[in-house]
Amino acid sequence: MAVPADDIPTFNLKAVVQETGLKPDTLRAWERRYGLPRPERSRGKHRLYSQRDIEILKWLIARQEEGMTISRAVDLWHKLVAEGLDPLQTLPTETGTVTVPSLAGEVLNRLRDDWVAACIAFDETRAEQLLAQAFALYPPETVCLEILRRGVVAIGEAWHAGRVTVQQEHFASELAMRRLEALIAATQPTRPGRILLGCPPEESHTFTVLLLSFLLRRRGWHTLYLGANIPLTRFETALEQARPQLVILGAQLLTTAATLADMADLLLHLRVPLAFGGLVFTQTPGLSERIPGYYLGHRLEDAPLEVEKLLSAPPPLPRPVPIPPGYAEARSHFLTQVPHIHMRVNQILDEAEMMDRGPLNALHLFIANNHLAQSIHAALRLGDLRFLRTDITWIQGLLAERHLPEAALRLYLQTYYRAAAEHLDARGAPIVAYLRELAYPDAHNGHH
Repeated sequence: MAVPADDIPTFNLKAVVQETGLKPDTLRAWERRYGLPRPERSRGKHRLYSQRDIEILKWLIARQEEGMTISRAVDLWHKLVAEGLDPLQTLPTETGTVTVPSLAGEVLNRLRDDWVAACIAFDETRAEQLLAQAFALYPPETVCLEILRRGVVAIGEAWHAGRVTVQQEHFASELAMRRLEALIAATQPTRPGRILLGCPPEESHTFTVLLLSFLLRRRGWHTLYLGANIPLTRFETALEQARPQLVILGAQLLTTAATLADMADLLLHLRVPLAFGGLVFTQTPGLSERIPGYYLGHRLEDAPLEVEKLLSAPPPLPRPVPIPPGYAEARSHFLTQVPHIHMRVNQILDEAEMMDRGPLNALHLFIANNHLAQSIHAALRLGDLRFLRTDITWIQGLLAERHLPEAALRLYLQTYYRAAAEHLDARGAPIVAYLRELAYPDAHNGHH
């Protein structure tokens, strides 16, 4: 029987190196340790590779790029062969030119979906078994980023949409946090110096910062994680004792971006460099420019490299955008009038019979009032009322979670604008003007 053309040994080692980008030592090591590929030998005992050998090598490289270790990629190859499948047909190497999705990606997606389902079912044993399987197949970084992080985000979004209870969301978060803490404890730092990580005052969402601590530990850095809601009180004492090379803070909400800004001012005064990030900065254009520190960017995967750049050769500290004149006075004035504004909002809606018997009730209103007031205060502290748009989306989600119509948000914002206009004087003019824009986005020429 004729040998298929792709199986004929034709290419020498140099040609394979040029074709695959692998180093000769790597090729020899793979052949010796894993038996893949299996080149023939020439009469002069030189290796000769077939076109299929080259495709095998490209297949292994593709699996590595998807997050597998080489040993796991080889195991997957042998598993597919044992099932009577040709891995080169099942998992093409040129993933950008085929319609068949990567099996490695499919496995990650399935493991994540199953882990989410186990968490929602409060099935701790199943959730831990799935993580054990994932860690056996992929590097810890891949599991933490692709399963734990994306799984926690998916459950959080489901809670926000009303499909998952807060108890289920807390259960999943606690499982993920516990696993991260165990991984951090098992990873010993090898580099000198310290990096201090935590969350600013009032910030309770700690998963992302803890995950970054783990990613930095995996790269050898000595990280000290202080957890949620770090108070400014005695923070200077903690810095004197820890003597960190860098402080990293994360904020997820506009309100805690404001408390992060307060902490950033203190660190600037103490001449301790700050790096920061978090969901609110990725969602709110221009917000990162208000913090006197180094923004780590939109992608958590890139943050460890950005931290290493800061530690090796820190660039000049970016100068934050100044706060407009009058914002500090508007903030003080607004705080004194908040109780009166909220009382008036309740009164207007009650008179219009829009509460309890209508689309809003006292609990919805209490939550929305408090959140909007805190967000206005934060936007003023950060120097731009346009930052409120992100939090208006949050309130809209809050109302949607409770199956309230979109018109309820419009009604609420119009009522809040009216109450603010009645109780704020000229000092609060920027607040009133922006609330009017939110309440009547379709208004033209100043009329509604």
